[in-house]
Order: sequence, then structure tokens, then C-alpha cells
Amino acid sequence: MALFQDINHFLSVVLLAIAALFPIVDPLGGAPIYLAMVSSLTPADRARTARLVAINSFFLLAVSVLIGAYVLDIFGVSIPAVQVGGGLIVCAIGWSFLMAPESPAVSDRISTPDADVLTERAFYPLTMPLTVGPGSISVAITLGANPPRGLRSLFTTALAHVIGVFIVAVSIYLCYRYADRILNKLGRTGTNVLIRLSAFILFCIGVQIVWNGLRTLLATVLPGAVDTTS
Repeated sequence: MALFQDINHFLSVVLLAIAALFPIVDPLGGAPIYLAMVSSLTPADRARTARLVAINSFFLLAVSVLIGAYVLDIFGVSIPAVQVGGGLIVCAIGWSFLMAPESPAVSDRISTPDADVLTERAFYPLTMPLTVGPGSISVAITLGANPPRGLRSLFTTALAHVIGVFIVAVSIYLCYRYADRILNKLGRTGTNVLIRLSAFILFCIGVQIVWNGLRTLLATVLPGAVDTTS
């Protein structure tokens, strides 16, 4: 009976991590922006970049779940502050693509940047904040903010969180790795329309993240003046 309860708890934590992180990471929605940002790379470099982004995303989310709350406490940084700062960066990326004269088309033209440059681009801005932004980091920190008591329960919960994050990272890799096959079927016009629409949604997400952070900060300064439940 105890074993069944442990398995049920383990699976429920895995599913909770996936359900909480996947919608806000949204690799399907981010795929058009990702593809636009790597359109000048060769197909091999795009595949490598997708793998690097997935690996970076896994470690960022796993660290946020396991020790994120402790790290913020050490530096005296609150989650609302992370939301405001990160949300502004997300807004800037969405705005730059929304206002670009013409969204770059997907192509196979050869461009092989230095390995270090490719790795840096894979982390910023492709992983953070495009894929794993302040919203997903906040959710990940919240998931691990109240660890259970007992070494066995703590280990089981941490392992379940890591597996849930791993599944989300795999979905990021698949969506980014094969984004060109999906968008190539849309053609140049359809791809540009989808990129513009995704950029607008990304900008709106950034605004929402900033507002969530500001609303919480204002509520601490002016209690009762701001409704934090909506």
C-alpha cells in the first residue's frame, strides 16, 4: 500500500511539473520566432542549436525548481522583481520582431559561425528569455518552494520534478528541431504572418509578466489598493 502511494505521489508530481511548465514555456508558439532567429544557419547548425537550447532549458528549469528559491533569498531578489526585469526583455524581443521591416525567411544558405558564438546564441537569447523566460522560471521556483519533510519524500519529489522538466526539455527539442519542416509548408508569406503573430503574442506575454510583477510589488507598498487575485 505504501509503495502504491509513493508511485501515485511520484506520478502526480511529474504530471504537475509538466502541466505547470509546458503551457508557459510553449515550445510550439516559440518555434516560429526561434526559426526566424536561426534562419541564416545551416540545417546541421539549426539541429545543434535546438539541442543546445533544450539542454540549457533543462538545466535552467531544473536548477530553478531545486534551488531557485534559495538563490533568490541569498541575493535578496524577489520573484516579482525577476518578473519585471525579465518581462521587459521579453517585450523587447517581441517588439523587435514585430517592428522588423521583413521577417527573415527560412533558407538553407550556408552560414557557419564559430562554435563559441553558436553556444552563446543558444543560451542568450534563444534559451533565455525566448524559451525559458521569467514566467517559466517563476513557476519552476514556485514548484520547488515548499519541499516536503523527510529525506525520502524530498528525494522522490525532487526526482519527479527533474523528470517532468526533462520531458518539457524534450518537447522543446522536438518543436525547435523540426520547426523548419512545419513552416516550410506555409511558404514565405505564411511564415512571415505566423512570425508576426507569434511576435505580437510574445510581446503581450512580456507585458503580462511585467504587470504581474508590478502588481505584486505595488500590493506590498499599498496593501488593499491592488487586487492580486485577478
